[in-house]
Amino acid sequence: MFAFWLMAQKKPSFVFLKLIIVAFLFSACTEKEEPYNDRSVEDLYNTAMDRFDEQKYQKAAKAFAEVERQHPYSNWALKAQIMSAYCYYEAKKYDEAIENFNVFVQLHPGHPEVAYAFYMLGLCYYEQIPIIERDQKPSEQAQKSFQEVLNRFPNSVYAKDAKFKIDLIRDHMAGKEVDVGRYYQKRFAYLSALNRFQEVVNLYQTTSHAPEALHRMVECYLALGLKREAKETAAVLGFNYPNSDWYKDTYALMQTSAPETLQ
Repeated sequence: MFAFWLMAQKKPSFVFLKLIIVAFLFSACTEKEEPYNDRSVEDLYNTAMDRFDEQKYQKAAKAFAEVERQHPYSNWALKAQIMSAYCYYEAKKYDEAIENFNVFVQLHPGHPEVAYAFYMLGLCYYEQIPIIERDQKPSEQAQKSFQEVLNRFPNSVYAKDAKFKIDLIRDHMAGKEVDVGRYYQKRFAYLSALNRFQEVVNLYQTTSHAPEALHRMVECYLALGLKREAKETAAVLGFNYPNSDWYKDTYALMQTSAPETLQ
């Protein structure tokens, strides 16, 4: 009986405690929501810049968005849109940055800052490029955005760096193809490997991976008994990259595996 009575006495206290916790959580949630304050555009923009200078980029992004929300037709609204997107980029919130830059491009296609927006879109994708063993969708999207800068704004201050980054992306994508080709080659799937290496030679011949792709093609042709094709590919490698270590390896391989073709 005493145990039952003790449990009965504790129950109200437990319920009361739960009510306190719920009330506290509700209060905490409501406190996070900043009330709407009608403020001047200068005040809002200066607040956003203060947060930006303090490197509180997510808060700055929201503050710049508030400029555009409260004063959509002001001269500061467009700059605030760009700054909000840039703050998300600095915070490495790339999805939010990409969304905001895309909105700017769609709403203001003739604005002078569109070149910058496309360039920043490229950077957002570029900084998400994974290692070559993973899916390269960000690489393709980055290249597309940078190419848009070159096509539409070839004389802009962003064009030179966009071209440089496209070259880096192409080299990275070529590395991906070579990596896949080696995967097939190790598993004796020589035709599949050849397709990958040939794609590097066709599409990425100016990258650093082209000499290796040609060497791997020679290896695959020899493994398939196609000595004439191996010789022709070795000749292409020697003509285009005579000082490459890959050509030295290829020449040594041909001397060992098909010496008669070197005559």
